[in-house]
Amino acid sequence: MSLGWPQLLVIALLILVLFGRGRISEMMGDFGKGIKSFKKGLNEEDVTSSSTPAPSQIENGKSGDNAEPKQTDSSTTSS
Repeated sequence: MSLGWPQLLVIALLILVLFGRGRISEMMGDFGKGIKSFKKGLNEEDVTSSSTPAPSQIENGKSGDNAEPKQTDSSTTSS
């Protein structure tokens, strides 16, 4: 069984009667603001994740592509 246009129209009218036009427009505005905030957060996450080194690079002491490998100086160790 699928919903046709008449059933959807009845459901929409019931929602309109229960909540009122003002409350529905307020909810849709809040919904739009939430989506906008979510997209902004995703974009900010993409920007910050590309500029910071990965956790594995931090643990290994590397800070990026131009990091030089660590060299140990064997002349300073005592025997």
